[in-house]
Amino acid sequence: MDFRKIANDVYTFAQQEGSDSLPSLVKEALEVIDQCLDTHGPDKVSLSFNGGKDCTVLLHLYAGALARRLKDNETLKPIHSIYIPVPSPFQVLEDFIEEAAKLYNLDLFSSKPDAGQVESVVTPAPQPNGTGYIETPKPVGKAKGGAGMREALEMYKEMFPHITAILVGTRRTDPHGAKLSHRNMTDPGWPEFERVNPIINWSYTNVWEFLRHFNVPYCSLYDEGYTSLGSTFNTFPNPALLVSQSQPTPPTDTPLTASSILTPPPASPPPPVTTSAPLDYLPTPAQNGDESQSSSLVSSSPSFSPPTATTPALSNGSLSPVSSSSSFLSLSGESTPKPPPRYRPAYELKDGNLERSGRGTSLPQIKAQ
Repeated sequence: MDFRKIANDVYTFAQQEGSDSLPSLVKEALEVIDQCLDTHGPDKVSLSFNGGKDCTVLLHLYAGALARRLKDNETLKPIHSIYIPVPSPFQVLEDFIEEAAKLYNLDLFSSKPDAGQVESVVTPAPQPNGTGYIETPKPVGKAKGGAGMREALEMYKEMFPHITAILVGTRRTDPHGAKLSHRNMTDPGWPEFERVNPIINWSYTNVWEFLRHFNVPYCSLYDEGYTSLGSTFNTFPNPALLVSQSQPTPPTDTPLTASSILTPPPASPPPPVTTSAPLDYLPTPAQNGDESQSSSLVSSSPSFSPPTATTPALSNGSLSPVSSSSSFLSLSGESTPKPPPRYRPAYELKDGNLERSGRGTSLPQIKAQ
């Protein structure tokens, strides 16, 4: 990873003028990061990184900010960072986190508290028509609120007492983000850190504009219709991105991904030809298992692989296995499993208010966009 190029790219972009809001938001975020580094010093600042789209944006910005401070003969030191897993994360996501740590030279501390559940964000309940959220948050799965998060930060403070500030990818539309500013101290009773939120004013659309403009590697789950990542038992592809059977297959060109940088992905096999179309069916909720919020790593952009007749359910736990009852007959009379449903990539979600529509104890029924 060329960190000096990242620094030049993001700071040059931030100076652009015009009606586009993204350069001004990048400028604002870099100013917040630089102020934090001036206050605490690079050795006392850490980054909260869980592989999600928001903290991936923040990681790229932070790497640029650190590299801009390097002298001509200096190289970037390992970046202090902390990963606080949710219960039952997607394995693909954890793989992406590992690859991103290599790409960005993260000194990543993975905190796994004794608490059985460390899901820290409650999920708003969708309205029946799927257009928004009711005001009262709805806990998902066996979430424990912030208990697991606090325990993890206590562990981190004990092991790294010199860390005084943590960069977080929280946005104002996130749960508990509405009243935050760019810089806030942790609440009383919590380990003492300054929480720094450089992208607090960004929208869902801004996040994807940035990732795609700078070709930043991101977790491949986002190319499978996921728009908000949590545990395997409360995270599903966003129903608003479901591709109906009448829609054409999405394009297969794939932008840069972390896995493609380190290990080029194998070519996808061509789909088999059948003489009759599969029947529509809906995905069923994932079972609470040992899969993690990680997807296997990383296809950073529109990477739809056409479903094959031999494809069972998604391995990440978001769909129940295809049973013999979910097969259809071809003209030859042979029974063939139905292919899984297809979803458009996360960056094609038009309404950012539906970002968390794939989160909950079951998959809501929302009309596709």
